[in-house]
Amino acid sequence: QVQLVESGGGLVQAGGSLRLSCVASGRTFSSYNMAWFRQAPGKERDFVAAISRSGGARKYADAVKGRFTISRDNAKNTVYLQMNSLKPEDTAVYYCAASLRPLTVVVDSYGIWGQGTQVTVSS
Repeated sequence: QVQLVESGGGLVQAGGSLRLSCVASGRTFSSYNMAWFRQAPGKERDFVAAISRSGGARKYADAVKGRFTISRDNAKNTVYLQMNSLKPEDTAVYYCAASLRPLTVVVDSYGIWGQGTQVTVSS
């Protein structure tokens, strides 16, 4: 089973950018579909973006489409989330997740999670 560690969160002004990274300690990273989810205080954990094993297929939540880009580098066992044009409503704890199942946006289908990294966007 792969283990995931997120990094790259922080405090930014609205309109700014951040790049989140999620490094997998496992040796079979390329076998996993990967995704990013986020959870704001008092809210459910919401889908953000997902990427297939090879990186050839991607899915995005409507709220981030055109602003966020998910990518992966299997040689580095890392998945990224490039976040541009950040808005205050993007403020949340961002989690990466892994699944051996077909690419999905359903949070409950992901059983492997990182610890999360805080993203705060000020106005």
